[in-house]
Amino acid sequence: MKHHAIGIIGWYGVVATILAYVLVSFGVLPPTSLWYQGLNLTGALGVTIETWVKRDYQPFWLNLIWAIIAAVAIINLLIHL
Repeated sequence: MKHHAIGIIGWYGVVATILAYVLVSFGVLPPTSLWYQGLNLTGALGVTIETWVKRDYQPFWLNLIWAIIAAVAIINLLIHL
């Protein structure tokens, strides 16, 4: 059951990250949108969790850095509201 839950978290991460990219690429959301950055943050964290559990370290580090960038962007957006 644990592996099933981790798989769902990972798949959420993949879908959220792709959705964020699609929404910005087609002009639905601006890159300064909290929705865009939130999808990036939660998506990257979802993949980070799954890759940590599976000990797949290259995508772990990529997505951890992606999540940090999104978190900093969210903080900057909130400071400038």
